[in-house]
Amino acid sequence: MPTDPDNDRRTIAFTADGPALVEGPLELVTADGRTILCDRCVVALCLCHRSAIYPLCDTSHRRHRRTVE
Repeated sequence: MPTDPDNDRRTIAFTADGPALVEGPLELVTADGRTILCDRCVVALCLCHRSAIYPLCDTSHRRHRRTVE
């Protein structure tokens, strides 16, 4: 996909043990075709699939910390 230098770029920040943070507002299209409109300035996307509101993060990952062996 070619890039357009005149378009504003979005930043996606991957956190160490949590969600991906995306600069909003944005329109999110899920795998099943649903469209979610997010008006926040930063949107947290779930990467662990534990969220009750997946694909958005509800911080469920905090209750399931990985143990270091």
